[in-house]
Amino acid sequence: MELIDTHTHLDFADFDADRTALLAESRALGVRRMVVLGVYQDNWQRVWDLVQSDSDLYAAFGLHPVYLDQHQPEDLSELGAWLERLAGHRQVCAVGEIGLDYFIETLDRERQQALFEAQLQLAADFNLPALIHVRRSHAAVIATLKRLRLKRAGIIHAFAGSKEEAREYIKLGFKLGLGGAATWPQALRMHRVLAELPLDAVVLETDSPDMAPAMYPGERNSPAHLPAICVALAAIMGVSAEQLAAASSANACAVFDWTIPAQSGL
Repeated sequence: MELIDTHTHLDFADFDADRTALLAESRALGVRRMVVLGVYQDNWQRVWDLVQSDSDLYAAFGLHPVYLDQHQPEDLSELGAWLERLAGHRQVCAVGEIGLDYFIETLDRERQQALFEAQLQLAADFNLPALIHVRRSHAAVIATLKRLRLKRAGIIHAFAGSKEEAREYIKLGFKLGLGGAATWPQALRMHRVLAELPLDAVVLETDSPDMAPAMYPGERNSPAHLPAICVALAAIMGVSAEQLAAASSANACAVFDWTIPAQSGL
């Protein structure tokens, strides 16, 4: 069973002590490729240095809404400069992590919206998919995506919305990122949604080091947990783990315009 982790923050200091060993462990468990997302201007170089050290890591660059008060006005133009400089590089796969966060009430929603739209425009300009953070903001995100339609769409990270919201994202061409949060037994509403999602609409992710699955409570999350997440989610969705792994990997390859490796058997 081969897997792709479509959302990690492997550059974070949480992994400094054992990053190389963790990558080797993840590969041994079948997690072949991993996407590392930038979240603010100061970590883009760290992300890029990391992915340059490993040909199976891929970078996305963005300005995350949670760090809104840290972002400077010039960071948007700097993001454009990064994307211009690295345009066409095989290890640049998306614009992200970007989006809207209405869970943190102190974050200015107008500034978030302006930043989100500007980054969606960058994704359009560079013909890249967008990796989108959505927290208590599905209506605003869906409305924005309907207005500013991306040719390559992308992934709704850590999807935890309703069946109706899932349907809207799928109609817009987006895949739904599923990870550890949905493995918890108390996530009953999400379980009902998962049971109705088509396999061609989902990708797997960890959000490492965050969002640990129920099997590893309180632990640092990592790509090495993705196989266990896959098994748990497959049971909820009523399919085999192999089916979910194959579909997720094929869907991720479609989003990022990657070739599905022949040895994967997909």
